[in-house]
Amino acid sequence: MSTEAPRGAPVPGQKRPSYRPALLLHRPILRHWLAVALLAVFFGACGYSVLKIVRAQSGVTATVLGIMLSLVVLGIIVPVLLWLDRFEREPPQLLVMVFAWGACVATLGALTLNQFGGTLVGVRPGDSLLDVTVAPVVEESLKGLAPLLILLLWRREIDGVVDGMVYAGMTAAGFAAVEDVFYLAQGYSTAGRHGLFATFLVRVVMSPFAHPLFSLCVGIGIGLSATSGRWLVRIAAPIIGWCCAVLLHAGWNAGAVLAIHGSVWTYLLLQLPLFAAFVAIVVTARRREAALIDRHLRHYVETGDLTLPEVAMLASIPERRYARAWAGAHYGRLGEHQMRQLQDAGSELALLQARIAHGQRGARLRTDERDLLNVIAGCREPYLDTALYRRG
Repeated sequence: MSTEAPRGAPVPGQKRPSYRPALLLHRPILRHWLAVALLAVFFGACGYSVLKIVRAQSGVTATVLGIMLSLVVLGIIVPVLLWLDRFEREPPQLLVMVFAWGACVATLGALTLNQFGGTLVGVRPGDSLLDVTVAPVVEESLKGLAPLLILLLWRREIDGVVDGMVYAGMTAAGFAAVEDVFYLAQGYSTAGRHGLFATFLVRVVMSPFAHPLFSLCVGIGIGLSATSGRWLVRIAAPIIGWCCAVLLHAGWNAGAVLAIHGSVWTYLLLQLPLFAAFVAIVVTARRREAALIDRHLRHYVETGDLTLPEVAMLASIPERRYARAWAGAHYGRLGEHQMRQLQDAGSELALLQARIAHGQRGARLRTDERDLLNVIAGCREPYLDTALYRRG
């Protein structure tokens, strides 16, 4: 009876996975939790103020119904953004922070500044001209502040255009959900169930991606700014992205005003194509990131730090999923964790190499590159000479 191990299985004496900590910025625990507490109080106060305004305008029942139905928007938008973020996942705490900014800070600021801006330009509250002229500028500015703060304070977390899109999209998701609470509650308070249903159909069913679509323009600009080696692009890209977001927002609101007056063609000819554009942008961005990872990791095949099968795995979501399952089946939870660490480090390395290829220079980039290669070297060792890699 043969005692030979199955092909590709771990053999006796082979080194098993060992935990290697991720490349994180370690801060004093007290300072970290103090910052978390202050942000929680700040966001909580803003959120409470927003809900208090909604309740005062529409009542408790309408507010509760608005909150429940607005969750549908989150169930649509957030999974799409997380799907986009599969290759190089962003820190959950930063995603929560930008979401809370959009839901609490941006909405409260928009309530105040929209009225103030309308007063400056001589437009009364409730006038449709306010939605076309003032609201796009105010709301896109407030939403755009969140990814801009990430760029300024946590620049290392934005490794490409997709990262900028994810942060901007999560901010817009929070803003859209709370804004829908306003409209849904108002629809119920003014016209009962029929008003609630009509508002739900227009705001949630027909246009859930409106705000994320506008904000993607800002996110693309932020991503280009973070990865470009040219100072002109770093300054101009976010500004151009903001201008595109404002123009799209104004055009969308103008179409909504026309649709209210009976022009269904406005939705078909303007809003529906914009929705298709959102889907196309998201799918294209993810495919582009996969191609970018494949292209820039091949540099490390030439240096001997990676193999072609490893690059093929790192550039494919299905192969990544298979590799984690294989590692978990052979080495348990620790092996699956280490494979995920290898994949995260591989994505960061590819995006860092892309920044170098685009002209960014500096000792910090080379230090990060060396650290990522060290993590990859340790994480990949148990899987060499196994049947883990099916391609390449």
